[in-house]
Amino acid sequence: MPESSTSALIERKAGKARGIAIETVDSASYKAALRRLDAGQRRWLEQTGFEPKPARCALLPDGNGRLARVLVAIDPADPLGALAGLPFALPAGSYHLAEQGALGDTFLAALGWALGAYRFERYRKGGRAPATLAVPAADLAALAPLVEATARVRDLVNTPTEDMGPEQLADAVKELARAHKARFRDWVGEELLKANFPTIHAVGRASHRAPRLVELSWGKASDPKLVIVGKGVCFDTGGLDLKPADGMRNMKKDMGGAAHAIALAGLVMQAKLPVRLTLLVPAVENAVAGNAMRPGEVITTRAGHTVEVDNTDAEGRLILCDALAYGAEQQPDLMLDYATLTGAARVALGPDLPVLFANQDADAEQLLAAGRAVADPLWRLPLWRPYRKMLDSSVADFANSGPSRHAGAITAALYLERFVPEGLPWMHLDTYAWNDADRPGRPRGGEAMGLRAAFAFLQRRYAH
Repeated sequence: MPESSTSALIERKAGKARGIAIETVDSASYKAALRRLDAGQRRWLEQTGFEPKPARCALLPDGNGRLARVLVAIDPADPLGALAGLPFALPAGSYHLAEQGALGDTFLAALGWALGAYRFERYRKGGRAPATLAVPAADLAALAPLVEATARVRDLVNTPTEDMGPEQLADAVKELARAHKARFRDWVGEELLKANFPTIHAVGRASHRAPRLVELSWGKASDPKLVIVGKGVCFDTGGLDLKPADGMRNMKKDMGGAAHAIALAGLVMQAKLPVRLTLLVPAVENAVAGNAMRPGEVITTRAGHTVEVDNTDAEGRLILCDALAYGAEQQPDLMLDYATLTGAARVALGPDLPVLFANQDADAEQLLAAGRAVADPLWRLPLWRPYRKMLDSSVADFANSGPSRHAGAITAALYLERFVPEGLPWMHLDTYAWNDADRPGRPRGGEAMGLRAAFAFLQRRYAH
């Protein structure tokens, strides 16, 4: 169970207000809002210098000095962020949205409230409980899975590697399988070689924690097959191509792709989408030891391609390529992977915008549209195949990296694409999975990015 859940949201029954009303205002609606207040409240706003600028909030007393109403200035173009800063900014208690207000999308606003109520408290407990927001029962039922899935991603990414190694990541999948009566299996250590997953083994063999490939299967065999893959590098030192200290500091988050894949699989099963789901998580720790993978080694992958290891810090694509090849053997209707794959994606688009690569234009457009609809944006970059030459090798079919620093996110995606058969629809999301600083609704640490977008896309693709 995620550390944070929907406890910041409660059901608002028809005809019954739950707690103190929150009215959202902007510059266009502020005068109308003032007319609904009494003279004392208007005087309070004037004397405190309140202006209807986004993120400003006013607590309005009644004649007896009790909190009677809250005015919150918002940007109507950002419903997700409208209430996200309030759960810990307002006094503890219960609130509800007033019928009047400048806010159009109350569903996204309630989601923002819940996301803003998240705290990771596994190692540091205490502090007050968040204020609660009363929402209609139908909204609460639809919000709960999204809030819990986001909290699951955050919790998994925030947990330090000592408590979130390959075995613990597998346990998270096992718990999910148990909850949804799904089938679970994994290949551990030397079993990977026997089962022909050589690149997963090569990346993880130097750690004292055995590498593994984790598989969850769920759904009817007659339904369309959906494969979701997540990069599970539980810590990335860079291997023998060792990262500098600042580059290694937050590498507990390098299993963020796996966290997204696990959460998305949970949403699919909870919604009972009519698919035959396979979740694949290659889980490793990229460590340094005498048996560590070395630059210049050549590995024969599951798909039969030979790969020269140009850089041991380009390990994510190595573990993913065997998982993608295995997933493709099922001939799915769609294959989707999440990975904290490249710093180049962050240089291109910054920390908030995941990069999307797709080999089908229609699928890409539908996913982008879904992201816009649920305020979970993505941006597409091209699979520019002339750049494949950047991964040329003189001793193998191709390399996992190359000397050029140009187009790093694209060349990584092109590497993965070689393991996806022609004609098989595939989408790859290169995500940061992290907030560098605290913002309303987005606390510092692990973050779900592109999760709600993918789920909305899958709902539209597969729901009857």
